[in-house]
Amino acid sequence: MNDTPAPAFQIRPIVPTEYAREAELVHAAYAAGPYREELANDSVWAATERDGAGRAAAGQILVAVEGDTLVGAVTVLRGESSYAKLATTGEAELRLLAVAPASQGSGLGGALIRAGVELALRWGAAAVRLDTGVKNPAAALYERIGFERTPERDAQLDGMSYGASVSYVYPLQERTDVRLREIRAAEIPEVSDLVLAAYREDYEGLPGDYLSEIANVAERAAQHQVWVAEDTESGALLGTITTPRPGAVLSDVAREGEMDLRLLGVSHAARGRGIGSLIMRHGLRLARIRGIGRVVLNTSTEMVAAYEMYDRMGFARLPEREFEITRPDGTGFTLLAYGIDVAA
Repeated sequence: MNDTPAPAFQIRPIVPTEYAREAELVHAAYAAGPYREELANDSVWAATERDGAGRAAAGQILVAVEGDTLVGAVTVLRGESSYAKLATTGEAELRLLAVAPASQGSGLGGALIRAGVELALRWGAAAVRLDTGVKNPAAALYERIGFERTPERDAQLDGMSYGASVSYVYPLQERTDVRLREIRAAEIPEVSDLVLAAYREDYEGLPGDYLSEIANVAERAAQHQVWVAEDTESGALLGTITTPRPGAVLSDVAREGEMDLRLLGVSHAARGRGIGSLIMRHGLRLARIRGIGRVVLNTSTEMVAAYEMYDRMGFARLPEREFEITRPDGTGFTLLAYGIDVAA
């Protein structure tokens, strides 16, 4: 089990009854910041603050709550929305990051940024963009999380709200021909067939109860996160993997500060395109977004193709977490454990 203590705050999507409270929070946070004078009489900014419903409709507002108190928020916008300043179609943008003055310095701002980037990843966005004023110390936070400067985009911000600003991007997709995103409900039967066929093709003699678990994508999607690799031209689903929700684990192989992966599967038609390793790197990217330092997983001595790929990717064996499994017929195998450190 993962024994990481739960944070004092919870991050979740806003509900409509909180729009007014979120607007008040944003106003208070920016009124206490370095741009209080510039924003004090900015009617466009004030209208954006107040329009929680419009911002939520253009993407999603995430809020952080402690008990009944709203202590932070960030707006995650789709690139084609009217409130986006930098993001284009297929991208996402973070705006109006706000932390209550009394909660600043608690790590809440970074947690909201990471949650916003993960939401964009779930959408299948190609990248996340944001901007900040040159007087805002948050720039250092964005760079620590992994955002990269895009000076070629800075000119787009001229004349918008507060003075000189700088722009950033967090790339989310490695390739233009394949998109990684969260599964949609209508895709569950297809993904169930895909992953079951992949395991049956690669590994003979899997027990019936394990095959049933592999095929039960609906339960995994309800409890965890199921991801798909999608061909961006045809829309065909090419592969899948399961990850835990933030703060949870999938199995006992994960320890404190780790994230585990399970049930990687690639369709027969997509073999030879590097989809398996692409999906695995997506899992590593998710860990970095969450600020997790190591990714772990189980495989077995019978799953040769799988552990050979993990070896090539730089995963290392964790023999202290491995054990032998004996079947009723007397045959057996070793349940292998692998891990890889990622830059969080």
